Amino acid sequence: MNIILLGYPGSGKGTQAKVLSQKLGMFHVSTGDIFREELAKKTPLGQEVGGYLSAGRLVPDKLVLEVLKARLNTETRGLLFDGFPRTVDQAEGLDNWFTARGQAIDAVIFLNVPEEEVARRLGARRTCTGCARIYNTVTSPPAKENVCDACGKPLAVREDDMPAVVARRIQVYKDQTEPLLAYYRSSGNFYEADGGLPPEAVAEKVAALVKR
Repeated sequence: MNIILLGYPGSGKGTQAKVLSQKLGMFHVSTGDIFREELAKKTPLGQEVGGYLSAGRLVPDKLVLEVLKARLNTETRGLLFDGFPRTVDQAEGLDNWFTARGQAIDAVIFLNVPEEEVARRLGARRTCTGCARIYNTVTSPPAKENVCDACGKPLAVREDDMPAVVARRIQVYKDQTEPLLAYYRSSGNFYEADGGLPPEAVAEKVAALVKR
């Protein structure tokens, strides 16, 4: 089984992907994790990706797909994509790759969370300045305010979680994703889950959709 999880930044895609991949024995595909692997191994693809990232530029669709194919070609488990694809071009490239393998995407699940809730969640995120552990002042606060439970270092608001940046991230996501959602809605295997529920309830909803 191959599944795509889509949703706004802060919609809980990463959390749900970890839960589902463990529950269903799938490989959790995170482009960020795969990029970091390629960079650490200093592969030619990793070095090419690193050039874009260090310049603060988006990695081109063609290169993203090349990196994914290189990593996933020998993977025998079902694939659970976390927030990928991001564009229609990436979606078409992914479809072509699956077709060439004699496979298909079984379900595309959109975690639907209101924009106001997304902004609230992202604004409540705090990151440890020492070990980089992530907290949320609403759903998973530290035992002591603004102090990391693990290493005792102070917590900080990341630059990309500042209100103005959050608003811009939401708008960019909408601009990119609305055509993508339309693309998948026409595929016949598109589902929506209420991502505004507590994480455990969302996991149950998503698991029920997948089993269907």
